[in-house]
Amino acid sequence: MLVIIVGAAILISVSLIGAEDNTTAEDIGEKIDNTMTDAGNAIEDKCEALKEQTGAKDTDC
Repeated sequence: MLVIIVGAAILISVSLIGAEDNTTAEDIGEKIDNTMTDAGNAIEDKCEALKEQTGAKDTDC
């Protein structure tokens, strides 16, 4: 599941990068960083929701 989410995040960022003509390497890196951060946050949110549903004492992931 994690591999699918990370792969999708990279694919989305690459497609967004390809749509722009004047992107620098720094811009590309920043977009990838932001996309990976968003993917990580989504994974963490799903993990915490699952822990809450199962009644875990510690809901941090």
